[in-house]
Amino acid sequence: MRRTITVRMVGPMQWIGYPALIAAAVTILFAIPLRLFGLTLPEPVWPMVLAFAWPLIRPSMLAPVVLFGLGLFLDFFWGGKAGMWALNLLLIYGAILLASKYLAGQATIVLFALYVASTGLAFAVAYFVTRGSLGNAPNLLAIMGQMIPTLLLFPLASWLIERFDDADVRFR
Repeated sequence: MRRTITVRMVGPMQWIGYPALIAAAVTILFAIPLRLFGLTLPEPVWPMVLAFAWPLIRPSMLAPVVLFGLGLFLDFFWGGKAGMWALNLLLIYGAILLASKYLAGQATIVLFALYVASTGLAFAVAYFVTRGSLGNAPNLLAIMGQMIPTLLLFPLASWLIERFDDADVRFR
């Protein structure tokens, strides 16, 4: 008896387009000046999840272009130095892409450690770019207030990797 096997084809819109649009929308949503118990909403770098997950899912020529656009969106939306977040997102994408063949099949804890290291690298670059362009150092508590919520987004990156890693057998 022969069993049919269902192959799920995933196009660029499913694993690049929709997540990028969601990351931009959630960035705007979290920027709403809403105060709960005297605290404002955190402003994590949502595209950091994509910069980490996309090279582990599959290499693409479209992903760096979308990350560059998301980085410019963050720069203009937050009023930062133009190109700073675009540089950081591409830096993370490139570093993970270079290490991706060693990371295939690794445990989630290893991926989390790498996510922490890459997020730390991105925020360190952002710190030094801001310090060099403004001439004074940004507030470290404010940086930690943005870095910690970004680190808490790791389950989304892990979910994306699990969801789309084996989705299309053409890329194995």
